[in-house]
Amino acid sequence: MAVDIGEQPEVYARLSEPEHADAIAAVAARVAARQPRHVVLTARGTSDHAALYGAYLTEIRLGLPAALASPSGITLYGARPDLSEALVIGVSQSGGSPDLVEVLRVARAAGALTVAVTNQPGSSLAEAAELAIDVAAGPERAVAATKTYTAELLALLMLVEGVRAGDGALPAQERATLAVLPELAALTLADPTATELAERYRFAARLVTTGRGYAYPTVREAALKLMETSYLAALAFSGADLLHGPLAMTDPDVPVLAVVGEGPGGTAMREVLTRLGERRADVVAVGPSPVEGAAAQLRVPALDERHAPLLDILPLQQLALALALARGENPDSPRGLQKITTTR
Repeated sequence: MAVDIGEQPEVYARLSEPEHADAIAAVAARVAARQPRHVVLTARGTSDHAALYGAYLTEIRLGLPAALASPSGITLYGARPDLSEALVIGVSQSGGSPDLVEVLRVARAAGALTVAVTNQPGSSLAEAAELAIDVAAGPERAVAATKTYTAELLALLMLVEGVRAGDGALPAQERATLAVLPELAALTLADPTATELAERYRFAARLVTTGRGYAYPTVREAALKLMETSYLAALAFSGADLLHGPLAMTDPDVPVLAVVGEGPGGTAMREVLTRLGERRADVVAVGPSPVEGAAAQLRVPALDERHAPLLDILPLQQLALALALARGENPDSPRGLQKITTTR
């Protein structure tokens, strides 16, 4: 898992190389030409959080309604929704889950434009889709997905921005950001703070993760990593939902990982942090700027809010790894889990 986490700067650089960037641009151009009326994403597990990020990008950057599909509606109940004017994107690191393949098959038969985003270009999902994007993360050693998750994030970002451009080509400013992303990721991973925090929280019984907007997929993914590697009860809430009831369970004995960026999502988190302060919650802030009242901070370089998830998750992956080791667990092979999970 440590090696997989450490390779993410390299993966970012690889996806930005012409071989892969041009392939994503070609898919984006095809999507733009079809002018879909809405976008449906389908995924499971870690990839579901990448798909959620894709949904935020789609609605904010493209102005199109976006939703996450319920695969069981199609596979268990035989539903056949009208997807004739939709773009349907299947996101899966393995591309091998039968239910996701079936969603793309049904959507394509209904007239939807279908795209597979996967780390296995020859997978069943890629074959079922009309178009496919290879996230080019390379073999992932650990069961818990890390570099394939961030590769999916970057591929979806490049796809959406290419569609927004109309011809698939990324604007110069976007290319400039992607050019520095590997260096910023390496700087983030070089900070030892996340590993040092593991000793502080090794005996925690439960934990809360929270964030708003683009940060919400990050907190969902962070909670999953903590659950599957440390067997820690980690509950993820948007900052807004946290205030609608779950705030009551926070106290000094329940650590809260709060992702606080510098855009609208981070601004909206200020009220959440104030309320957490009233509860005397033990808050660890993730973001580029100091957060008043936080017990600790995982600092990341400042980026536009839509790019921030590519960095924010990195120290949280490191924390999950270090916490699992501190608790005497094996994060490379969590009990009861396999690298490829097939659901129907």
